[in-house]
Amino acid sequence: MYRKYIKRMLDIFLAITLLPFLLLLTLILGPLIYLEDRGSPFYVSERLGKDGKVFKMYKFRTMKVNSPDIRNADGTTFNARNDPRLTRIGAFLRSSSLDELPQIINILKNEMSFIGPRPDLPEHIRLYNKEESMKLQVLPGITGYNQAYFRNSVDFRQRLKNDLYYVRNLSFCLDLKILIRTIETVVRKRGIYI
Repeated sequence: MYRKYIKRMLDIFLAITLLPFLLLLTLILGPLIYLEDRGSPFYVSERLGKDGKVFKMYKFRTMKVNSPDIRNADGTTFNARNDPRLTRIGAFLRSSSLDELPQIINILKNEMSFIGPRPDLPEHIRLYNKEESMKLQVLPGITGYNQAYFRNSVDFRQRLKNDLYYVRNLSFCLDLKILIRTIETVVRKRGIYI
């Protein structure tokens, strides 16, 4: 009941409630992001969604225009405190996780949830084994088990194991624990970088 109906209803309610805040933040942050290097305030990237469907995920842009795509050894996106690709406002947005807020639009489009496994790049589907592909049974989230407890401090394979734990144990209580822990993790700025 929770997984099929209540979770989606809560997502819609929270997204609509936070939409005015997102609009206000866009009015404030949009010009600041643009003025730094004259690029779009938004970053749009394809991600892997529920049932393997590819969708366009929205974020506030944190990197300089035309930054090179740098990957870690496991194929995941490079992320470091001293990353020269980050803009000044982008470093703040990333450390505060405010860059993720435009994904409220993805929630309203039923492409994401507030809580679920973080969406991977489309090509990462080739890296999943049969068991790991179970993470695609649920909508990806703005935050999730990994972000709440580890943020970016665990490797790709461990993240997939944690995603499977979430899918197998999905419940209102687990989502509530993840939400509370996410707030604590963001406020204390834990595990932002690998």
